[in-house]
Amino acid sequence: MAMPKLQVPLLFLFFFFFFVFLALTPSRAQTFGPPLVSPVQKDASTLQYIITAYLQSPQETKLLLDLGASYIWINCDGYNSSSYRHIPCTTLLDEFVGCFACLMNCRDSNPNCGDSVCVLKPENPFQPSISGNEQYAPALVDYFSMLTLDNTGSIGGPSSSSPFTFIFSCGYKENLEGLARGVTGSAGLGRSSISIPVQASAIFHYPRYFALCLSGSKTRPGAAFVGTKGPYKFGRRIDLSKPLAYTPLLLNPVGKYSYPDLKKPSSEYFIGVTSIKVNGKAVALNQSLLAIDSGNGSGGTKLSTVVPYTQLETSIYKAVTEAFVKAAASSPFNLTATKPVQPFSVCYPAGNVRTTRAGPTVPAIDLVMHRNDVVWKILGSNSMVRVAEKGGADVWCLGFVDAGVRPKTSIFAGDPSIVIGGYQMEDNFLQFDLESMRLGFSSSVLSRGTSCASFRFAAKKG
Repeated sequence: MAMPKLQVPLLFLFFFFFFVFLALTPSRAQTFGPPLVSPVQKDASTLQYIITAYLQSPQETKLLLDLGASYIWINCDGYNSSSYRHIPCTTLLDEFVGCFACLMNCRDSNPNCGDSVCVLKPENPFQPSISGNEQYAPALVDYFSMLTLDNTGSIGGPSSSSPFTFIFSCGYKENLEGLARGVTGSAGLGRSSISIPVQASAIFHYPRYFALCLSGSKTRPGAAFVGTKGPYKFGRRIDLSKPLAYTPLLLNPVGKYSYPDLKKPSSEYFIGVTSIKVNGKAVALNQSLLAIDSGNGSGGTKLSTVVPYTQLETSIYKAVTEAFVKAAASSPFNLTATKPVQPFSVCYPAGNVRTTRAGPTVPAIDLVMHRNDVVWKILGSNSMVRVAEKGGADVWCLGFVDAGVRPKTSIFAGDPSIVIGGYQMEDNFLQFDLESMRLGFSSSVLSRGTSCASFRFAAKKG
């Protein structure tokens, strides 16, 4: 008897789970293929970061880059693939994936329907999550590929000639609300058993590493790398894998899907900022805000590619902006603030601000990590945003925003005190070592005479 279309073969389940098991053990086999790479393009209208992958046997697919999301999801309305399979409920793979529920008695023959199949939740950070009104969709296994990195670490080549089987979630057309034009889903890189870097490691026995270099250019993309420790060679063949400073990646024990009687760890990445300096002087802060509260998950510092500008809890924001204004008014900057432009509250006339290769000449903002000598230095290229209104203001504004007094991520989980946004990551090289759970960071690479827009991608054929 022929196997029903929506049934995942047991032999496939066995081998997939076997590969996942191998990837989660300390030993490492030889890499089976070249590491993966994707251009990362910033959408000008939404300020979202977009990567390119290949799905649906395969078609070029644009996905939101969501650093803290658990997995890939894609709009399956009209999904055109002959190779997809659903994940049956009550299997080892169902348990491993962490399905939210089981879809029953849906008889239509399409990806968004199935009988006794695992479902996940399409995560769109630009749509509010209302308790009791969440939308779920079937999990799929289908072919997936990305561009590959050459063995010198300097060129992103053609898509993988051998697409590999990947687990992801379906979604619906309405899940795309708020996403950039042409984007059909989301690419999750978070702390999860089925995020892109973990699945790629499971299948190819890659090192469990990924890296981001978001571009500050309006026209040229940055790059995302999966499955390599380096080298990562950018313009002038500069390898951005060294030198890097390292700080631990911290686990927040209370994620957004937690409940009073059941805590689920966050899939997002946190780091331990212990103090902030402006122009070399420490800013007085409530230290309790900088630590993660193990009871409700509030506090601490989160990294996010879906927040455009760094958000600071109100008391932190007030202390940092006051220190910045004071330092900027002193020699050698001698800057006087002018009328601000929303969403910012501190701005300076563009004509009064000197600029260099590293951006506007303004007081540096230092994020001090777990040791005093481990510092993420934010220079003018990442701290200041140029706002030029047609026929109006032309100003440089401090690119940090007031997040309020500890707003809630969900009903049961608190928000971080600091969220480092995409703008502050641009032209900074970030390496996520998921084996040692640490973040390697460079601070701005502009001072080294290169940029995240200088990585070379091979021209498309045809």
